[in-house]
Amino acid sequence: MADHEVSFVVVRVLKFVFRAIALPIVLLVRLMTILCGGWFQSLDDRHKIKDDWYIATYFLLAVPRYMWSVYRGKFQFWYTFERHVKNSGSLSCISYPRPLNRKGDFDLESYTYRETYDIVLRLSYVLYHEYGVREGHTVAIDYANKPMFIFLWFALWNIGAIPSFLNYNSVGTPLVHSIRIANVRAVFIDPQVGAALKETETTITKELPQVKLHYMNEETVYETIMNPNSPQFLQEVEKRSPPFATDFQAACLIYTSGTTGLPKSAIMSWRKAVIGCTLFGHILRIKKNSTVFTAMPLYHSTAALLGVCAVFSQGGCVAISNKFSASSFWKQASLTKSTHIQYVGEICRYLLHTPVSEYETKHCVKIAYGNGLRADIWQDFKNRFGINVIGEFYASTEAPFATTTFQRGDPGIGACRSYGTFISKILSIQQTIVKVDPDDESQVYRNTKGFCEVAPVGVPGEMLMKIFLPKKPEATFQGYLGNKKATKSKVLRDVFRKGDAWYRSGDLLKSDDQNLWYFVDRMGDTFRWKSENVSAAEVEDQIMAFANDKISAVVVVGISVPKHEGRAGFAVLELAPQARNFSGDVNFLNEMLSTLRKSLPKYALPTFIKFVEEIEHTGNHKIMKKNYKNQVLPHGVGGDDILYWLKNGAEYKPLTNADWIDITSGTAKL
Repeated sequence: MADHEVSFVVVRVLKFVFRAIALPIVLLVRLMTILCGGWFQSLDDRHKIKDDWYIATYFLLAVPRYMWSVYRGKFQFWYTFERHVKNSGSLSCISYPRPLNRKGDFDLESYTYRETYDIVLRLSYVLYHEYGVREGHTVAIDYANKPMFIFLWFALWNIGAIPSFLNYNSVGTPLVHSIRIANVRAVFIDPQVGAALKETETTITKELPQVKLHYMNEETVYETIMNPNSPQFLQEVEKRSPPFATDFQAACLIYTSGTTGLPKSAIMSWRKAVIGCTLFGHILRIKKNSTVFTAMPLYHSTAALLGVCAVFSQGGCVAISNKFSASSFWKQASLTKSTHIQYVGEICRYLLHTPVSEYETKHCVKIAYGNGLRADIWQDFKNRFGINVIGEFYASTEAPFATTTFQRGDPGIGACRSYGTFISKILSIQQTIVKVDPDDESQVYRNTKGFCEVAPVGVPGEMLMKIFLPKKPEATFQGYLGNKKATKSKVLRDVFRKGDAWYRSGDLLKSDDQNLWYFVDRMGDTFRWKSENVSAAEVEDQIMAFANDKISAVVVVGISVPKHEGRAGFAVLELAPQARNFSGDVNFLNEMLSTLRKSLPKYALPTFIKFVEEIEHTGNHKIMKKNYKNQVLPHGVGGDDILYWLKNGAEYKPLTNADWIDITSGTAKL
């Protein structure tokens, strides 16, 4: 019997056994609902029995099926994609409102699963025979949001290569570092966003001469891959899925900033891409007739994994915007007939600040999911745009697990984890919030026995996720490619008992008496601004590299700005004694800005700057970052601080009261 026939039989047997057990329970639940009426509804309101049942029943079927795919050696997402091509080939797979001009006009492109599959096979032939891409190669994609990104991505998966998603904002040293640590063989570049790479090309060629840079001529490539007569390439299973492969190996590489100062290449395992995204898609009610619209960059895990992979795992359609535009967001969602949208908190606030559009009432969107939606605008967002459900989740690029909500009505506003009693009990084995050191929130608290303690209800603590094989942590948490130190730093050992191991999220969360969890803040030196993670250490290093003869110390933190999501970069400069005359020198700051632009992406440039005679330290010589994180704008607690701000993103100017009014009213954009 062939492998696919055995697989079919096993899955059918699993379904039969599962339904034989599940059907009586379903009938019992429905009977209780009819007979007990309000009593059962009250019970369900408290314990979310129906929601837990919806998740648990799917989980109990999906996991055995996935384990069978691992046993067969066909656990890669490519086979999930092929299954939908075979079973639902005529359904929409990709929708793309291609921008025609700056007026907000679009030409809607659409590709079915079968069309996408054939295009990918033709592109695979081009990559294999014309560009020499082979199985096992790591190949970078430096691309804007468009179908070609997904075509390249899946063609690499077909060949058996590992895609590496470059952040097209990255430039200079961080970009070279990103290519180097992943051992990238070639980079496929979209001319639309290739300026940063072009600017760094000389350095790449000098330091990494083996890396081939391919600027894609999309018109020529499209002529080939859209031609049904062009040859196709389908990789042999033994090469795409070698016998020695494991499901915790890299499916793709996605870059994340951290406290080390340079980007880290997070390993996205097949396990996360397949089983994690499949469960996520089910929880967010993505179906075969669903279309999920995303304006998030595909080089991020939010759009790549929780967008494309989660949608394709359910046989749905992903609609991608070339780039986020608040003014045309709902027009694109309407054109693509999207049922879901992805967000980050900043997007929701931007949309609320736009003038009323005819399209915000014409769309089909009922579910919005993402992270960072603040409680203060949660209901306003739902009410204005007619959203029924918010699927706020907690996840990070490298995290082994995620938390989710499916928030309807009023209960659970602001939560990033909301399950019923049953699933919460199960997850308590795998997810927890522990106390942090009150004097240093970047460190967990340990009691007299040397162990951590669960944070009390309402008290912020660090979220931890259990690593089930402490002696083989890579099976649960793959970490960062080529960076053992950073990977090791994310694993906390001897947490509740000797020998256990947990993944450190680096984020503060808190719980309430209903066992709902809420995101509080990021820990340590990384903060989030404009939907991007900013490494404070990287910014500090670049400032010191520019003026280490004039600046004796620098501290960079993220600070809260009213009516803005995330935290804006705030650089505190301690001038060297011989350079005290530079205090308040705007020319000096703008010379520094000119240099920083060459090495930092726009979102990492400090938004606010302050000169000080001496940076504050604790008694054990640690910088008192907490004090700077709590900087009062615009002029400090006493009203006599002089700050400078990056006005209109163009140059540093003294921050005046009039400027502050413009910032807080939304007239001036940070």
